Amino acid sequence: MSHSTPDTVRDESADSATERLEHPWLGQILSLLAIIVALSHIYFNTLGTVSEIWVSALHFGMFGLLCALSVPMFKARSATGQRLLLAVDVCLGLAALGCAFYLIGFEDALYARGVRFSLADWVVSITALALVLEFARRTTGWFIPLLCIIALTYVAWWGRYVGGVFNFPGLNWETVLFRSFLGGDGMLGSIARISWSYVFMFILFGAFLVRSGAGEFIIELARCAAGRFVGGPGFVAVFASGLMGSVSGSSVANTVSTGVITIPLMRKAGFPPRFAAGVEAAASTGGQLMPPVMGAGAFIMASYTQVSYLTIIGVAALPALLYFLSVAMFVRIEAKRSGTHQAETEQAPRLIDVLKGGWHYLLPLVILVVALINGFTPTYAAGIAIVSVVVASWLSRTPMKLQAIIDALVLGTRNMVATAILLLTVGLIVNVVSTTGIGNIFSLMISDWAGGSLLITIVLIALASLVLGMGLPVTAAYIVLGTLSAPALYGLMAESQLLELIMAGDLPEQARAIFMLAAPDALDALNAPMDAASAQQLLAVVPDDFRSQLYEQALSPHMISMMLVAAHMVIFWLSQDSNVTPPVCLTAFAAAAIAKTPPMRTGFTAWKIAKGLYIIPLLFVWSPMITGTPTEMLVVFAFALFGIYAIIAGLEGYLESELPWWLRLAMFPIGALMLWPHGNLLLDFLGLALFLITLVWSARRDRQMVHATA
Repeated sequence: MSHSTPDTVRDESADSATERLEHPWLGQILSLLAIIVALSHIYFNTLGTVSEIWVSALHFGMFGLLCALSVPMFKARSATGQRLLLAVDVCLGLAALGCAFYLIGFEDALYARGVRFSLADWVVSITALALVLEFARRTTGWFIPLLCIIALTYVAWWGRYVGGVFNFPGLNWETVLFRSFLGGDGMLGSIARISWSYVFMFILFGAFLVRSGAGEFIIELARCAAGRFVGGPGFVAVFASGLMGSVSGSSVANTVSTGVITIPLMRKAGFPPRFAAGVEAAASTGGQLMPPVMGAGAFIMASYTQVSYLTIIGVAALPALLYFLSVAMFVRIEAKRSGTHQAETEQAPRLIDVLKGGWHYLLPLVILVVALINGFTPTYAAGIAIVSVVVASWLSRTPMKLQAIIDALVLGTRNMVATAILLLTVGLIVNVVSTTGIGNIFSLMISDWAGGSLLITIVLIALASLVLGMGLPVTAAYIVLGTLSAPALYGLMAESQLLELIMAGDLPEQARAIFMLAAPDALDALNAPMDAASAQQLLAVVPDDFRSQLYEQALSPHMISMMLVAAHMVIFWLSQDSNVTPPVCLTAFAAAAIAKTPPMRTGFTAWKIAKGLYIIPLLFVWSPMITGTPTEMLVVFAFALFGIYAIIAGLEGYLESELPWWLRLAMFPIGALMLWPHGNLLLDFLGLALFLITLVWSARRDRQMVHATA
């Protein structure tokens, strides 16, 4: 993202954009438009019965207008140039709105002609595509528009000249434009529907929470809960970033909003500045993993997997908590090593005082969860929660009045502009992938490169996510990578479960019927247990065309759906690594700017602290953390917690006191013993016992050193 990210592109025109927002009459017009956009979307998602394609078109038109007016095409150097540029942007914004109204007004006429384009259809479709690519360039840089152009021309032109598996006969431009805009696919397809429904409603909900004063309450609650521990300010950063990220869904915004408080607090307590920035970056990255928003990932995952949103946020909660605890472990170790507990001077507030002054901020979250549990759609539940924020504020000393409500509507809409344009544009890429079948080809290639190895597949996905993350925002990287590689990962996970059944001789009768059709000679071998090699050879004789049917007959529907969620969750987690992995790590760079530390070195520190991003996804694949029962999930969580702590101790060479080199090395196998999917509880408890013995020994050694120093 160093060349084409939302933040860097906006930085280049930040002065012009700020001038427009603060302009006496233009700023008021933008605010009025933002209010209209927000209220119309609330209506569409709660009371309205408007056609989905019409709403998607209006979503494009309204946010296209806002983007054109609020994000200049480039930075003009003179007053005359600014006025001319504004006139051009007004025309572009109105053109986007005009394209939306054209689709609404002439959709029936297009189908009455048998989907044959008129001249106006050609002009409007080309204009809409050109506008969305231009708006994407303004908000996210050149990478996504260029990727869209490559994808669209592949379908219409150069795909037929490519040899091998990527050869595509091609579609004419009329069909490409129809599928891209007027047909309700592409930029107005499923990704656009996710944008104007789930994503915008929850961003509005977050804006209302922030405007009501919940941000200050979250910081105070974090200080109260964590401030009294050794290294309290670091725990405050972790806790506050988790709570704030659960509704904001943006790692950079999370860093900026909480980091301005937590980073100075950590530095004052004695934490090294670079470590303080790294903790804030790693914790804020976790904000996109924390339900209910998950940086729009939960909604996209629900759409891809057809598993309910409530189920997805339910299985995402424990892994997210485990990630934040892993960051907190780094904080604890650094606090003991640096002696920060002696430098803490600020008194943490009392829990009763914080809750007495801000308990009403928790009501909207409770109402949101209750509404979801009682069967309300996520969008309707978000609408109820938005109203509850306003009502709950009336119980405080600073109730939300009309101006505060208007401010929240404007804030939420402005925060949505870049995300809306991004998701509309990514819809074009997703449409090309589904039209050409590249997703299936890519999945087969990943399986071939990995040689059927789950571990190599995950490594390949991690590398691909890092490369994509250099040019795409996290949500877009997940959408693209999930479309391309989730089927391959899911297939290997399902194959692994199937092999276990064959090895145990427990294959259901319905699945045996598939073998009767595909490989009748193998029926006798299925009646008895066998080793892994024999099971692999037996499965190899089943043609690929029968594999999906075999999975459906051998595995339960719940297991199949949860494995699909687990595959997407792996990709979603790995897509976050570009936030904290050099050379491109915007979240770490934002934290470094606050801490005034070297950006790249801060990035490496954040990368080290965010190790949970790489360890925890492995549990999704090889343990029942996603696919198991609640009891199995809790058991995995408990042992993983101590296993990760042991590995972090090995990385840092420190626990409660410094570890000798041989004990530091021993921490890695001890941690692996608790994380490894061997299915033997005795080995898990053995690893836990060894770690606890080391922890107690380290704590006693620390006390002895303190007494000796005294």
